[in-house]
Amino acid sequence: MSLFVDYMRYERNYSTHTVLSYANDLSQFTEYLEGKEKMEGEVFNIERIDADIVREWLMSLMKQSVSSASVNRKLSALQSFFKYAVRQGLVYKHPLRLIKGPKKPKPIPYFIKEKEITNLLDEETELFGEVRNRLMLEMFYETGIRCSELVGIKDMDVDLESMLLKVTGKRNKQRLIPFAERLKEMILYYYNVRAREVGEACVSFFVQKDGRPVTSAIVYYAVKKKLSYIPTLAKQSPHVLRHSFATSMLNNGAELSAVSKLLGHSSLASTSVYTHVTFEELKKVYNAHPRAKK
Repeated sequence: MSLFVDYMRYERNYSTHTVLSYANDLSQFTEYLEGKEKMEGEVFNIERIDADIVREWLMSLMKQSVSSASVNRKLSALQSFFKYAVRQGLVYKHPLRLIKGPKKPKPIPYFIKEKEITNLLDEETELFGEVRNRLMLEMFYETGIRCSELVGIKDMDVDLESMLLKVTGKRNKQRLIPFAERLKEMILYYYNVRAREVGEACVSFFVQKDGRPVTSAIVYYAVKKKLSYIPTLAKQSPHVLRHSFATSMLNNGAELSAVSKLLGHSSLASTSVYTHVTFEELKKVYNAHPRAKK
């Protein structure tokens, strides 16, 4: 298993979180197999693993009330392992090709309405921490980037002349995101305040007062604190602003494929959840029709 973990980490460039999750899932499956083989008086052998054994394991997890999302992730870990095992000659056939995980409900993402976000971000301030945090929220909303992507932005990734932002997403995939004049002005203002408080020599774009890069924890706290001013919002996180970006884009006529590229999604299926959000908004508008009330 250690060779497979190294393969995921160094060749596939999976995140540390994904690698640890997959390794834990495979360890759980191995423990299940060893317990099963012990009961049957057999010795564990990878070649004896077939679709039926995997289905039994998945069913046992569901009986333990493991969520559909977790079951599907564990199945994904096994799928990845057996693809690797076939390529390495450890097994001669992939036993899981026809297995599908349980369907999981797709929750409608939380998002902020345009008027609410405008009121939230229109406050003026000169304090370094507040200027930085306000820019972070604006950047989340205007570009739709992830928290990890925002934390990783370097000064050289911000092209003010072309008004383009280069971000590094999942599996080290880079993409360029355009931004508007409003965000450019906020960035210039942040540069001035940062130079006054921190100094000119900064490698990372978003920094603390001592010049060190901001952490994900700092970003989450700043976003949560700001979004807590919206009493109707059940969740406060950077991802809510990402959802709000996608929803606003689609509500204002952007094509699904374009929004998908801006978000850094690998498939349209990941972006299509936002069409449900816009449809729910349309239904609310229709309910204002006099016929809808009867």
